[in-house]
Amino acid sequence: MNHNLFDTFAGTMQARGSANFITTPEGLEYSYAGALSRTEQIAGALKALGVTPGDRVAAQVDKSPEAILLYLATLRIGGVYLPLNTGYTADEIGYFLGDAEPALFVCQPNALESAREVAAKTGCPNVETLGTKADGSLMEAVAAADAFTGIEPRSEDDLAAILYTSGTTGRSKGAMLTHKNLGSNARSLVEAWRFTEKDRLIHALPIFHTHGLFVACNVILISGASLYFMSKFDVDTIIAAMPEGTSLMGVPTFYTRLLQDDRLTPELTANMRLFTSGSAPLTAETHQQFEERTGHAILERYGMTETNMNTSNPYDGDRIAGTVGRPLPGVEIRITNPETDTHEPLSQGEIGMLEVRGPNVFLGYWRMPEKTKAELLDDGFFITGDLALIDERGYVQIVGRDKDLVISGGFNVYPKEVEQVIDDMPEVMESAVIGVSHPDFGEGVTAVVVLQQGQKLEEADVVKALAGHLAKYKQPKRVFFVDALPRNTMGKVQKKQLRDEYKDIYSGARA
Repeated sequence: MNHNLFDTFAGTMQARGSANFITTPEGLEYSYAGALSRTEQIAGALKALGVTPGDRVAAQVDKSPEAILLYLATLRIGGVYLPLNTGYTADEIGYFLGDAEPALFVCQPNALESAREVAAKTGCPNVETLGTKADGSLMEAVAAADAFTGIEPRSEDDLAAILYTSGTTGRSKGAMLTHKNLGSNARSLVEAWRFTEKDRLIHALPIFHTHGLFVACNVILISGASLYFMSKFDVDTIIAAMPEGTSLMGVPTFYTRLLQDDRLTPELTANMRLFTSGSAPLTAETHQQFEERTGHAILERYGMTETNMNTSNPYDGDRIAGTVGRPLPGVEIRITNPETDTHEPLSQGEIGMLEVRGPNVFLGYWRMPEKTKAELLDDGFFITGDLALIDERGYVQIVGRDKDLVISGGFNVYPKEVEQVIDDMPEVMESAVIGVSHPDFGEGVTAVVVLQQGQKLEEADVVKALAGHLAKYKQPKRVFFVDALPRNTMGKVQKKQLRDEYKDIYSGARA
């Protein structure tokens, strides 16, 4: 039996035939049959470019239907898809290409020159481009190649994708996701969220991470529903799409911005059946305001790059603000004492480390066996790094993070990575990066900097210095200068004290 996830997708695509798969606001449409045929052509081009089963295909491209078809074609030929944030700089891309050693790097057309330089330094043999209008050198290769109509056989534990997630040491980790991981999770979500071929998902998320690529697109491909595919989040376009849409997957920022528009009414959302939110905590205030304005209670869920989705508030039943619901079908969770190595479950209501197990949990970190062993236990449970409790209803509440992760606009930012770049500035003695509550982004990346004696810097100087080294979402929204960082008796910087001190700096701020 072929466990290639694309084999499942192909079955849906064949069955749906001329039914709509993707529509864009600009009027571009792909039927399921048309998309399936296009994957054959792209797969042929990938093979002609030397991609073989198990090879990585890295892609740093703007959102387009063809980018989704590239993902599908990579699966079709047994390749491993590696999506990269479009905000990553050349320095960051150099690390990913050097670590993953892809057979092909697909970049934006305007980035070809720098991409070739990085590829040459890292030994990546092929660089092609893909634009937003079905253009670029990859599509030229597609036109010249023979179509590949087969589906390469894969086992359920073969890799389907690698997604990089930042590490607390500053070194990004490649989470290895298998065909079983992705397929099982998509099926669970289809069941939990009641997706059918009648659904039309308004898709405004990026497609370089789990939420926009695997949660959204894989659910549609399993259920046979359709995508209204927006290049980015835009309030006017979202509102125009709602009368014919049935669902929206978003991050808290989507909902805070929609609530600022007077057009958000029960009448506008009458055809919608489901609004989900994830990637960052949704405030109780936003949850309440949205329900009051529309009659819809936002459904929060909890997932990670390493696990896809783990828990969800119920489709039928109470969706409680501040909780992420119960485990999805096939997923197990436990709360353990992070101060011990026993991993024995704590009593209900006690706060501890959230650990998860199930077919959705990743295979491990790419070429990091020690890190994998430390976080993926012998009994199959993965240590999430999130502190949580399970309440009397069995709902999970995430109460904090064991690591100082900042989630800004739905994207993970690990402070150490930002601190290292700031600390490399000759004027800087040391820095501490924290997340501070922000009304639009959930958390705003904030830097607190100690300068070398006699040195001077302005906030704008630090921001400018980081621009060429870090993706925009990682860059601090504010920079503050202090004489010394607060420390405990062991010399550890007290980031909680800093968060308390700067907790109100973004009050009333908007992007």
